[in-house]
Amino acid sequence: MHGCKDSNFLDVPSRERVEANDSEQVFTPEQFINGVYGMFTDWDYSFSYIGITDMMSDNADKGSSATDNGGDKADLDNLTYTTTTSSFKDMWARWYKSIGRATQAIEYTEKFGLTDAAYKNRLIGEARFLRALNYFYLVRSWGDVPIQDRDLIKREPAAEVYSYIEADLQFAIDNLPVKSAYAAKDLGRATKGAAQGLLSKVYLYQSKWQQAADIAKTVINSGGYSLEKDYATIWRLAGENGPESLFEWQARGTSIALGVKQYSQVQAPRGGLVKLGWGFNIPSQNLLDAFNAEKDNIRRDATIIFRGETLYDGRLIDNGVENPMYNEKAYSSANGGAEYTDKNVRYLRLGEIYLIVAEAANELGNSSEALNALNTVRTRVKLANVTTTDQAQLRQLIWKERRLELAFEHDRWFDLIRTKQAKTAMAANGKTFQDKMLLFPIPEDQRIQTPEMPQNPGW
Repeated sequence: MHGCKDSNFLDVPSRERVEANDSEQVFTPEQFINGVYGMFTDWDYSFSYIGITDMMSDNADKGSSATDNGGDKADLDNLTYTTTTSSFKDMWARWYKSIGRATQAIEYTEKFGLTDAAYKNRLIGEARFLRALNYFYLVRSWGDVPIQDRDLIKREPAAEVYSYIEADLQFAIDNLPVKSAYAAKDLGRATKGAAQGLLSKVYLYQSKWQQAADIAKTVINSGGYSLEKDYATIWRLAGENGPESLFEWQARGTSIALGVKQYSQVQAPRGGLVKLGWGFNIPSQNLLDAFNAEKDNIRRDATIIFRGETLYDGRLIDNGVENPMYNEKAYSSANGGAEYTDKNVRYLRLGEIYLIVAEAANELGNSSEALNALNTVRTRVKLANVTTTDQAQLRQLIWKERRLELAFEHDRWFDLIRTKQAKTAMAANGKTFQDKMLLFPIPEDQRIQTPEMPQNPGW
């Protein structure tokens, strides 16, 4: 210290925050946006995510070996989870980290100096779509939650969070291109239709029936999407980014690698001669009974892998596998049990948009429009038209259709809460639903860091 005569030697710029120009590489705004999409390929979406969206519901059981609890998966399946259940912590952190990336990408893009305003706003629109999607998970899971760029601790009312989501999605709608306008290299990016479709779903979850119906019909009438003729094709390689797809989490690169980490492996058939995976998140007997009661063979056989079945690609799932059923929507023909999957996760598609129209129209008293949308979905899978115009009866039939059409698309638990069916549905599945389960517990790790953040009721 005494040898340093020039005090400027110690006066150096802070390195606590590393800017893009501190590196010899200059990162483009598009690279920042790509980093937000990349959050969907993390391990959390292969295990914690399926635990709190499917395994908790009446559609799925834990699966795997009876002695393998999968960390906290047995607790989720049995509804014995607590504030320290790790899957809640994982997804709380994942969704907030994704939001942070999106906000940083927006700020970076705004300041980068892009001269093409349309391109700049497109990139910001993509980031705002992705931010809205992550907030949508948070508000459905925990209700009142912090809006990250306002306050890291204060829990904003759910209505305010929804308003924030709506504003992000409206910007995305105004600035994103339609699906067909993207170059081939940009396949999978957020589009105007994806933002409109997500906004219709956001309205549905708030019981904003007219808004939900109007924007869902805008998607249907846009001409940019059509139902896949064969329901089973949606879940195969041929169906990825197909005519029905509004938004998918992209898993395929130039080679079959580095996709959504272990999404297929975790849910693939366990044991036997095939030895494809871990066997978690298996269809429940309750779900199978629902398919059979409706005589819905097409969707049943596209959703469930049965022990002893020869699959569409010729692979035999031999009788030695550990569980009687597995999730076919997570199956990858090319994967063969590998750690990284090539399987795109289908997040939002036209089939659900029709069902949003059906539900919203019925709540508005327009049974004719509701029946038309509902029966469009049923016709594809060769089921008879529903004809009742009784609002209460039709409501139950639409809810049932959502279950069968969207099984293992990671919304069943949220649907049960939204429609107030959870207590009855879980009792029918042999499990006890408590009122405190209307919301997930704020993770204990978060409460330790921010004890002033209030816990949800009952936890």
